[in-house]
Amino acid sequence: MDLKGSLQTLRQEGRLYETESKAATFTWDGEVTTHRESPPIRNSFLQDLDNLDSAPTVTRAESAVATETINDTLDRIQKSYRLEGSVRVWSDFLRIHLHPRTVSVINQFNHDGESERLEAFGQGTSLLQGSVLEDLEDRLHFFVEECDYLQGFQLFCDLADGFSGLGSKVTEMLQDSYGGRGVLTWGVAPVNHPDTSSIKDVFHMMNCALGTVSMANHSSLFCPLTLRGGLGRRPPPPTTFPLLNYDPELWFHSSAVLALALDAMTVSYRLRHNSAPMWQLSDALTVSGMKVVSAYGSVPFPMMHGGCLPGALDAFANELPWKSLSACPELGDGRCFGQSVTLKGLEGRSLVSPLLPGIEPASPLHFERSGEDVLTAYIQQHYPSTPLAVQMVSSPSKVTAPFPQMFSPGLNPQGFLQNDPALPVSAARPVSSLPVLTSLQSSPAVGHQLSELHKTCSALDMRRLAPSFLSHGLELSELTEAMEQLRSLAHCYQHNQLHSSTDEDDD
Repeated sequence: MDLKGSLQTLRQEGRLYETESKAATFTWDGEVTTHRESPPIRNSFLQDLDNLDSAPTVTRAESAVATETINDTLDRIQKSYRLEGSVRVWSDFLRIHLHPRTVSVINQFNHDGESERLEAFGQGTSLLQGSVLEDLEDRLHFFVEECDYLQGFQLFCDLADGFSGLGSKVTEMLQDSYGGRGVLTWGVAPVNHPDTSSIKDVFHMMNCALGTVSMANHSSLFCPLTLRGGLGRRPPPPTTFPLLNYDPELWFHSSAVLALALDAMTVSYRLRHNSAPMWQLSDALTVSGMKVVSAYGSVPFPMMHGGCLPGALDAFANELPWKSLSACPELGDGRCFGQSVTLKGLEGRSLVSPLLPGIEPASPLHFERSGEDVLTAYIQQHYPSTPLAVQMVSSPSKVTAPFPQMFSPGLNPQGFLQNDPALPVSAARPVSSLPVLTSLQSSPAVGHQLSELHKTCSALDMRRLAPSFLSHGLELSELTEAMEQLRSLAHCYQHNQLHSSTDEDDD
């Protein structure tokens, strides 16, 4: 679901489905005035994609093969697209075909411009009613009825604007209509907003706070995703990664980093074989009312070409290999209520250390004889009493066109550190895949983040500072109740941390 004016470059036809003829017969007898609008300018990637799509029409039985051929062709493209100056919305770099019934345009609000902006939580909550609600339910039913086995729903929602309120109502509807199914919600927030102001910063912060409370209440699991240092008005500097030269001010770059992490974090319930259902992941991480989890990632996971996983993990010494993806820094005290760790892109001999006769292993990790055991042993060194689930996937994360080439020159095309850092291999051949390590955690760090957010929001007098925020259908009593729920949610983590500390002391 997106706003009017945000899908100008979205392709309407595709090979995965048949589209109806758009020809219309006009029966008006009077004078007709025709207004023509120039089509949107398509960047170099979309133009190349159009050329690939202009192949002869295929039959329905051949459509899957044809689409697979196009994707294989794109994967082999060695051209490095520089789309930083030509990306305005997500459809500007979309390489897949979307079914027409999966796209819903909200015409009541504009994507750009000074008026009719979806910028307040109350606007979003009041939007999901009437024709908008009926349209969404019809589209959902169309696909749900085709499912052989419905695990649940993934919801990606902008947390900092009015979509926060819309997402809250959508999760509530999903909970009411599909109770017992998993609803995994990811609240996404950019590092910055163009043309912001002090009042708009207050709007963004309040939207984040209200959306977190509401979507956590109605979801199986809620995880904020952002490269901001925090969700408040004056956050610390954005998250940095040693092997990425990304610009956090560009949404094109920051969304690419988060997409890499999501590809790994969600793989456990997307595998064809040996997968774990959505509800299993959420039940393992959301105990005692702690519905909010935090995400961390090593993007990419730094490992030498020809090296091994034990050696790569030993290089971190007492530090953890990942960075925060949820504006929630690690506390570093080893306390965590539950954790799901995924490593993509390593296989075979790279998972374990070769034990050579007469050579003492460098660390206990080198004694382990499987990748799962190596990663489990390493995590348990830092979280000795934490329930842990480890997932190893041999296939790496693809970063083929039009993924931004924002990687360190020290990486080879497979995303591994090259033995000679002075050799700029990636300058000649773009990086096409990466090993990625991620962690989803339920930890006291989330409680600290929620407490800070509650403290900052509660200190504001919205009636005096931003009365327009309350003029979009949100009552002051509802705001007060939401702040109390945020305080209670933060207290869940502190209460469980206290019990965990008491249990360890008794032991």
